[in-house]
Amino acid sequence: MSQNLTSTIKWDSWKIQPASNNPHINIHQNSKTYHSISSFTSMAKFHLKLCFSALILFCLTADVCSRGPVYKPPSVERLTDRFSPSTVDKSYDVAFGASNIHVTNNGTTAALSLDKSSGSGLVSKNKYYYGFFNAAMKLPAGFTSGVVVAFYLSNANLFPHNHDEIDIELLGHEKRRDWVLQTNIYGNGSVRNGREEKFYLWFDPTQDFHDYTILWNNHHILFLVDNVPVRQVAHTPAIGSVYPSKPMSVYTTIWDGSKWATHGGKYAVDYKYAPFVTMMRGIEMEGCVSDRRNATDSSSPCSRSGISSLDPVEGEPFSQLSRQQSGAMAWARRKHMFYSYCQDKIRYKVLPPECNAN
Repeated sequence: MSQNLTSTIKWDSWKIQPASNNPHINIHQNSKTYHSISSFTSMAKFHLKLCFSALILFCLTADVCSRGPVYKPPSVERLTDRFSPSTVDKSYDVAFGASNIHVTNNGTTAALSLDKSSGSGLVSKNKYYYGFFNAAMKLPAGFTSGVVVAFYLSNANLFPHNHDEIDIELLGHEKRRDWVLQTNIYGNGSVRNGREEKFYLWFDPTQDFHDYTILWNNHHILFLVDNVPVRQVAHTPAIGSVYPSKPMSVYTTIWDGSKWATHGGKYAVDYKYAPFVTMMRGIEMEGCVSDRRNATDSSSPCSRSGISSLDPVEGEPFSQLSRQQSGAMAWARRKHMFYSYCQDKIRYKVLPPECNAN
């Protein structure tokens, strides 16, 4: 600092005694006097850096730097209350990783884990042409980069070349609370064109159980979190054959997605934090069950035209959004969505037709 650079300040109620070995500070004893401090600027910078360092330390110890429950979601009807929950053993079979699946509480709760040997997954006993599907899940805590917890519908085993899929995927993170919710659909084998939308959650999904729901019928596909709609895919001419239209099974899985899940594969699963355990309960599967003898027949035996109160997930509460639900979805998308394929003009030189329709 230049010797002739000075700053003037006034000390109103307290005194600073000059350091005996500091020639740049000349402070009089009178607290009402103006003091010339040639090193004030450097001292201010030092104190600013000190405060900033303390703030970072507080964030690390108090765990407030991760995304937390900043917003309270709008009130909505709890669609999950319209149906009775089922049990794991009545609803699911083991898909893979049997040794990493543990069912407790009289079959109402399942623990699915991922370790270095294997992930794990459950598949529904029935296949559905449409329906209302829910799982309440509590996600693994700690550092979960590369970990994928998925709740989804698929028929890839029946239609390997033209399968349908409706995905809720929860993607782990290198931070403790920043789980990402990714939604996606594939129809008629359209796997080359992803239709992802990504959200940050408005709560810590590792602290308690939260509902993740897929509603699929002839009118729309709806993705909900704690009964708050976050995404709607309308069944319109614009989306055409991409709209899922064949019977699907329901899956709940946890697996290693190191190649892509966290920042495009930048952070892989670190198995020193294993096992990664997700808890599931609150299982609801309500809809049109396909005939197992005709499992690969894509013609639906269900009523799929109009709005019928006889079909529980085709009735009015499930065929269109209420004003309350529309407002809640607008809130979720405005506050928490950070990626939509319909806004990705680098990936898509020509946006998919349903983007322009919306």
